[in-house]
Amino acid sequence: MSESEDPATLAFYEKEAPVYAASGDQGASRHLPAFLVALPPGGRVLELGCGGGRDSAAIIAAGFDLDPTDGCAALAAKAEARIGRPVRVMRFAELDAVEAYDGVFANACLLHVPRAGLADILARIHRALRPGGIFVASYKGGGEEGRDRFGRYFNFPHADWLERTYRTAANWADLAIASGPGGGYDGVEREWHMVTAIKGR
Repeated sequence: MSESEDPATLAFYEKEAPVYAASGDQGASRHLPAFLVALPPGGRVLELGCGGGRDSAAIIAAGFDLDPTDGCAALAAKAEARIGRPVRVMRFAELDAVEAYDGVFANACLLHVPRAGLADILARIHRALRPGGIFVASYKGGGEEGRDRFGRYFNFPHADWLERTYRTAANWADLAIASGPGGGYDGVEREWHMVTAIKGR
């Protein structure tokens, strides 16, 4: 098991995939439109942690060349059924692409990466982006890593910790963090951080 994975969290998603995937039927992520606008038309997109395929369907419908992935085989199967195309089962630490994508979208998934492993995953994402590529990810804030009532691990970062980790991992041309309130599958309101990072040209 890689230090970028938490076994209990993966087990939760494998067991609860039908219920979890059904919970995402309220529409695409609110962060998706701004991400898509920043991409070249028809650009190649890597989606990490696609879950039940809610955002995948919207990315495909917008005309982009999507590579959807999830670390949970059960969720990948749900996404495949939704979008009608293969979804790769890939853990974050297995990402080894080099300058292959115009954008990487990681909505509410890297928040499960143990803190010790996050910088490595961010470096892999930076390497996978083409020059000028955009990377968007969202995290539940909090300050102290821990678990929710379902036993899922969260890194629960502060914005300043996120910024330090991103800058340690790679030389981003631009990095912005927007914070605000939001909910989640556990029904708990928390501060969320949405990070937008641009690879230099």
